[in-house]
Amino acid sequence: MPLFIIALIGVPIFEIYLLISVGEEIGARWTIVAVIATALLGAALVRQQGLATLAKFNASRGTTDGPAFIVFEGLVLLMAGIFLLTPGFFTDALGFLCLVPALRAWALRVWISKHSVTVNQNQKKSSGDIVDGEFRRLDD
Repeated sequence: MPLFIIALIGVPIFEIYLLISVGEEIGARWTIVAVIATALLGAALVRQQGLATLAKFNASRGTTDGPAFIVFEGLVLLMAGIFLLTPGFFTDALGFLCLVPALRAWALRVWISKHSVTVNQNQKKSSGDIVDGEFRRLDD
């Protein structure tokens, strides 16, 4: 939670800093044009990849393969769209990084490795009080 609060405060401050710095270098008008251009380009790329992901999801519905990776791809593309439509160069960079398929696959592998639980990991060790057996209910 503290990381989220730091990002919530730090990212806009960093974006403002970048916008002012770029504006000083290339001018305010070109900075605005660059922000709008990256938003339009990003929206087109997100739409294209989103439609391709939706087609993959529809094709995988009839198979035995789980659609987990495809759903994850869709969520990352949603995040990319949000980043790209947010004015600023840092969020645009994050959004364009989310559009790289190899990075999405790497992020999924990292997320699964950190959040997957093996069956034996959560089992408690037996202290000798557990008796294995069978039962049946007898009605009176």
